[in-house]
Amino acid sequence: MIKPVLKMGDPRLLQPAQPVEQFDTSELQELLQDMQDTMAALNGAGLAAPQIGVGLQVVIFGVTHSPRYPSAESVPFTVLINPTLTPLSNDQEEDWEGCLSIPGMRGLVPRYTQLRYQGVDEKGGAIDRTVSGFHARVVQHECDHLQGILYPMRIDDLRKFGYTDTFFPDQAIIDD
Repeated sequence: MIKPVLKMGDPRLLQPAQPVEQFDTSELQELLQDMQDTMAALNGAGLAAPQIGVGLQVVIFGVTHSPRYPSAESVPFTVLINPTLTPLSNDQEEDWEGCLSIPGMRGLVPRYTQLRYQGVDEKGGAIDRTVSGFHARVVQHECDHLQGILYPMRIDDLRKFGYTDTFFPDQAIIDD
């Protein structure tokens, strides 16, 4: 079921999420289905459970083609629960990000270029991947939600934060 996405300003988005303790349950499956339906309906690259008001350490992400990120490389669909991120170097790169919780806006956000992420899937099976590029950016963005961090909190220069249609007037980026 498509759920309403909480918007920046809602205090629930600033709360750290709790670890999932039981896997392969009907409640977890229902949450994941709601997250997938919501992400698909809004053309998102990812979604964190706190964005739909559920304070659990659950994120989903994946992109084959997204009108919100037309030039992004593909990222395999992933359910990631109780994640741990480990940067593999201090190298960071700035790039434009948007968020379903901050519709119509974009910001230039620094992120680690390479990282390892670990966690479990919906059945409790181990996930351990080393990634770079857009994949690494998406994982960092979604996992930030689990710590109560929204991407504007990461922006170094607020002159590079504003409305999508102002920064990109000639591009048909869908953001709402």
